[in-house]
Amino acid sequence: MTENEILTALSNVQEPDLGKDLVTLNMVKDIKIDGNKVSFTVILTTPACPLKDLIGNACINAVKLLVNKQAEVQVNFTSNTNTKRTDLRVLPGVKNIIAVVSGKGGVGKSTVAANLALAFAAGGAKVGLMDADIYGPSVPIMFGVRGQRPMMKNVDGKGMIVPLDRFDLKLMSIGLLVDEKNAVVWRGPMASSAIRQFVTEVDWGELDYLVIDMPPGTGDIHLTLMQTVPITGAVVVTTPQDVALADAKKAIAMFGQAQVNVPIIGLVENMAWFTPAELPENKYYIFGKEGGKKLAMEYDLPFLGQIPLVQSIREGGDQGVPVMLSDDLISKKAFEDFANVVVRNISIRNAGLPKTQTIEVTV
Repeated sequence: MTENEILTALSNVQEPDLGKDLVTLNMVKDIKIDGNKVSFTVILTTPACPLKDLIGNACINAVKLLVNKQAEVQVNFTSNTNTKRTDLRVLPGVKNIIAVVSGKGGVGKSTVAANLALAFAAGGAKVGLMDADIYGPSVPIMFGVRGQRPMMKNVDGKGMIVPLDRFDLKLMSIGLLVDEKNAVVWRGPMASSAIRQFVTEVDWGELDYLVIDMPPGTGDIHLTLMQTVPITGAVVVTTPQDVALADAKKAIAMFGQAQVNVPIIGLVENMAWFTPAELPENKYYIFGKEGGKKLAMEYDLPFLGQIPLVQSIREGGDQGVPVMLSDDLISKKAFEDFANVVVRNISIRNAGLPKTQTIEVTV
């Protein structure tokens, strides 16, 4: 066996999401051959890659079929999260910035954002979660950090806020800076200033994904964030209910405007059905059936999955231990499947679309 023979064989293995072979994508390195033994490393586009096993088996089969039936093949994996960021003056260590948005409140956006971030981290990625909902922060309760305060550190002569570290996530929220008994009574410019501070004065460090839990609607904070940093893409959360779908359309329209043009990673349908714990096979469509799925088809958006309405999801958020960290296998798998689709769509977006620019707001 020779290195060229191995590369030729692996040129028949496609990266399923990117549509090209591993050799063309420069995803193969460190080929070592010792008699019938061969090993090499495949560089994945994210440590949270859900197709790792599929790619590994395809590599082994390619070498055995095209080079040597007796070959003992060892496939190692590493990752280099792909990114479209080239302007790194703000958040220089963050590769992908994902905004989780909804047209209205009450659709479970914060729950989706929290468990999406945890699913990314469970796959081995470095992840941060920014709670950008200034008037209704949820992170302190959902992660059991109520009353805790972030520390400060000196970075190159500048005071920086150190995000809390919880469940392998870096967390930041206005709820960590103000007493939860006090209402945040701020006009738009003050709220926007706080968001800029969360981006420019928090030491986020090196991250594969920064998940931002956005406030509901299409207002000042959304515009401020898009003015401050280029967003990789947005995940739209809705329920199947007509009222929620009508508002989700507004969120979709905002990101599709020419002066914004932030790619939409896809749409997820939360509270898709109710399943009682004692009847795990039953589905009750309390808010309607597949409204989010139909909306995704209507706007030609990727459909990211359906999350059931299950008591343990609510309990986990209230108890400070999100359901991704629980023993509820059904809910956990729903979020894992959803996160896998998101990861794949981010990779496809980064491979096929131009980088997102910060926007200019003139009115």
